Formats: sequence, structure tokens, C-alpha cells
Amino acid sequence: MANIKTAISLQKPLFEQVEALAREMKVSRSRVFVLALESFIREYQDRLLFEKINKAFEDAPPDKTERKRLQQIRRHHRRMVEGEW
Repeated sequence: MANIKTAISLQKPLFEQVEALAREMKVSRSRVFVLALESFIREYQDRLLFEKINKAFEDAPPDKTERKRLQQIRRHHRRMVEGEW
């Protein structure tokens, strides 16, 4: 895979943190940025997928099996909290 050089502007404190981290990890500054971007992109994609899954489930009413399970959970919860209020 081809590498592409790019220039970015950072505030000095952030640059200094990256420098220190690169020294601590014994890698180049470029590697720190690559690792950070890979992590950021992965987390962003995970969040989008989670939102899509939630959206898909919010429109679908529970089926018979899910309704029965919800009733069981409610009964169990009532027994657990009975007398606490």
C-alpha cells in the first residue's frame, strides 16, 4: 500500500504529547498518528453500526417470544424490589 505524506497543524502542547508518546512507545510520530487515526475511525464506525442497529430495533414491535420474556423479566424485577419502596 502506498504511503501519502500530509501536513497538519497542531497546538504545541498536543505536539509535545505526541513526541513524548512516540519516544515512550519507541515508534515514530507518524506511527502514533496512524494508530490514533485507525482507532478513531474504528470507534466511529462502531458507533455508526450501533446506531443503525438501535434504529432497526426501535421500529420493530416485539414478537410473541420477546413479549413473553419481557413479562418474565417484569415479574422477576417486581419480586426483587418488593417491599423496598
